[in-house]
Amino acid sequence: MKKSIIRACAVAALTLAVAAPATAAERVFVGIATGGTGGTYYPLGGMLAQLISNTVDLGDKKLSATAETGNASVANAGLLGRGEIETAFVAADILDAAYHGKNQFDGKAQDKIRALGALYPETVQLVARTGAGMSSFEDLKGHSVSSGSPGSGQWQLLGDLLNVAGLKREDVSEDYSSFSQSAEKIADGNLDASLITAGAPTASITELANAHDITVLPIAGPAVDELLKVQPYYARATLPAGTYKGLDKDVQTIAVRAIWATHADLPEDLAYALTKALYENTETLAKVHVKGKEITLESALESISVPLHPGAERYYREKGLVK
Repeated sequence: MKKSIIRACAVAALTLAVAAPATAAERVFVGIATGGTGGTYYPLGGMLAQLISNTVDLGDKKLSATAETGNASVANAGLLGRGEIETAFVAADILDAAYHGKNQFDGKAQDKIRALGALYPETVQLVARTGAGMSSFEDLKGHSVSSGSPGSGQWQLLGDLLNVAGLKREDVSEDYSSFSQSAEKIADGNLDASLITAGAPTASITELANAHDITVLPIAGPAVDELLKVQPYYARATLPAGTYKGLDKDVQTIAVRAIWATHADLPEDLAYALTKALYENTETLAKVHVKGKEITLESALESISVPLHPGAERYYREKGLVK
């Protein structure tokens, strides 16, 4: 009797095991490499992951997208080049350098990188302790400033800014903290300033400004003309008054556009579906994140200097953006 029961249970279990794949939808996983939690890449990436998970139709397959924290543009470009992540957010200048093997990628061209589309401008924000006595970029001399990890896009930008301002890295005490860590150090009085390139308002700066007096130093003047020759993917920009508590006047600075990128091995139909989902649901992103308002189909090809993924290109051709 017991053997019969055991055999019946085994047959039932086997039947369920065989039948389950026929009824469960196959899952397609898509990761979005973003940045640290104190920036804009991560929260916007999370919202984009939820959006495409809910809207992309792959027929009998189910898309599951997730945003993953990371070390931002340079690290993300490397992940794409090695095919270790499906998609990522990368600043336009870093994407160009990675694909063409320049700067941090000298001799290591990531030629499998492909673009899905442009997102929003990332604003360069030079945040300083109000008590540090600085009112211009040149005032960084003799002070401590965070530029992010060595070799990062942020680190490179600080070097370029110092150069056009007639300064050297040796003229500042350089710190390599993340956005959140540098904000904490400024709050504690252990750091004078931090260079932060991210969509504004940036979470780490908002939190800092709500509890402490801060100054946002302008990046402007003739030196910027020289900078734009070295960094052609940057453009002049304005950080509006009221972006942060205590910011009573507009601040002149620069910005670079963020790009949603992938690699050549992503299936064409999937790349098409992701691109379509983004640009046909920008109103939804705009309702949940302020930077979503700046993502538009009209600007989808701005600052892109690497090949489009064929799936994305197919979508843009349908929309008349590509001939």
